[in-house]
Amino acid sequence: MIVLVCLTPAALETARRLKALLPGAELHGLAGRIDGAELVFADATAHIRGLFAAGHTVIGLCAAGILIRAVAPLLADKRAEPPLLAVAPDASAVVPLLGGHHGANALARTMAAGLGAAAAVTTAGDLALGVALDEPPVGWRVANPDGAKPVAAALLAGEPVRLEVEAGEAGWLDGVSFAAEADLAVRITDHAVAPEDGELVLHPPTLALGVGCDRGCPPDQLAELALAALDEEGLAAASVACVASIDLKADEAAVHALAARLGVPARFLTAEDLNAEAPRLLNPSEVVLRETGCPGVAEGAALAAAGPRGALVVPKRKSARATVAIARGPAIAPEAVGRPRGRLWVVGIGPGAAAVRTPEVSAAIAAATDLVGYGLYLDLLGEAAAGKARHESDLGSEAERARKALDLAGAGGSVCLVCSGDAGIYALATLVFELLDREGKPEWRRAEIAVLPGVSALQVAAARAGAPVNHDFCTISLSDLLTPWETIEKRLKAAAEADFVVCFYNPVSKRRRDQLARARDILLSGRPPQTPVILARQLGRPEEEVRVVSLGELTPDHADMLTMVVVGSSETRRLAVGGREWVYTPRGYARKLV
Repeated sequence: MIVLVCLTPAALETARRLKALLPGAELHGLAGRIDGAELVFADATAHIRGLFAAGHTVIGLCAAGILIRAVAPLLADKRAEPPLLAVAPDASAVVPLLGGHHGANALARTMAAGLGAAAAVTTAGDLALGVALDEPPVGWRVANPDGAKPVAAALLAGEPVRLEVEAGEAGWLDGVSFAAEADLAVRITDHAVAPEDGELVLHPPTLALGVGCDRGCPPDQLAELALAALDEEGLAAASVACVASIDLKADEAAVHALAARLGVPARFLTAEDLNAEAPRLLNPSEVVLRETGCPGVAEGAALAAAGPRGALVVPKRKSARATVAIARGPAIAPEAVGRPRGRLWVVGIGPGAAAVRTPEVSAAIAAATDLVGYGLYLDLLGEAAAGKARHESDLGSEAERARKALDLAGAGGSVCLVCSGDAGIYALATLVFELLDREGKPEWRRAEIAVLPGVSALQVAAARAGAPVNHDFCTISLSDLLTPWETIEKRLKAAAEADFVVCFYNPVSKRRRDQLARARDILLSGRPPQTPVILARQLGRPEEEVRVVSLGELTPDHADMLTMVVVGSSETRRLAVGGREWVYTPRGYARKLV
């Protein structure tokens, strides 16, 4: 993950420009100084050090010295360290400090071009050769990183180095002068070879691994078959560009486990895509055609991924429950192959402010291609929504929103279905699973589903007021749109009898004016009129208002649909401390304090 760390308000405009340049980047800001950041922190040194230690790319909009001092205790192995860059707050300079050959130099040039600034790249190879041999293009792998230094040093010194291209396209090296004969060499191959002395071996992304398997195939069985095919043909696993299969297998654990093991994407193609490769199959199968709608999955997927200039180098191999095939193409770009497995994150963004949004939710929003939600909730994301496809609908269109999110994920998108508060508390998480259960389109079921919790309104209301829900409590929605009032009334009576602290969601609307008063009267049967009631409105937003009244004086005019109402139990108390009033519910500690 790329994190923009902003320490001063003067740098915020530059940070916003960079966030627009770098889709998926997160903006972190110093608490109390930066408004609109997706995550705020109090200690700059500790925060920067933590991000760096976790392997995140850190771009500090601050003096380079701040970054250097923050990460200095962590520096040990340049091969394992993530990129670290400093950007002048006024956007006048971009300085890659660490990880130049791990993406920092390329990132610096991208940012500098977008800002109209200078990229202060100091790496000798980049400056003199225009390329970094130990940082080849995306998809390429370096077999022996130690071999890069002597080869680069020789090229910088004008000494001869030969180039051997056995597979793939090496146009990115066209600007480097190579000799026909030399002791030192750059060897580009998709075979598994042991590098010789003075040889830098680079593996290009030329191999597509096509796979098929039974439903529930053990991951180890598919992996063993695939790795054996590579090994027996002397092919380098590092040259595998992607694992490809039919879209029916988009949710197959064995396929994803193999892709993860090889460190490459898993991509999925339709039966129509694979049928286009039928004339090139070496082992078509009528059985496979009846089962999947195409005559060959492993060979067809490998050929489709390798492209029209590709060819099979390993025809279909079978085990008890899996098949694999390998095709070679001149340059395989996984993003151009089929589509990835779709992902649907059902996320709770809390009250809306970035400061009370969980990092997990912020990361999902940053990674999403599509955001689906009620327009107000999407607006609350602010800059975090920049660059995302936005799909909004009105209140009352919850099923429409959930179906839209499932459709997008089923088509291969990375989708966030955005809810306020917590996604599983009076929000859309349950609707997603109900739709999957009742309607269950096959493409929906193949998407990856995750529910990410958020800070609920009841938590924020309780924290603002003190500690009213520190003992047993319950939540009840007073809306009878989805739940009959008779059922709500039974729950209210049970809560009154049990003396729970009660948190009311949806207390009052323009159409529903009497439910709150009826709920009040039921609760008054089990607790005194002076019981504290917290009225928390527009939590986490500029219009936030929190006040306390007594249960006896509570009326529908005190609340609306943007209000969380928290009614104390018979034990809940009010306390004046520090010039303000607090509300808390004792939990029994008093017996231990005597």
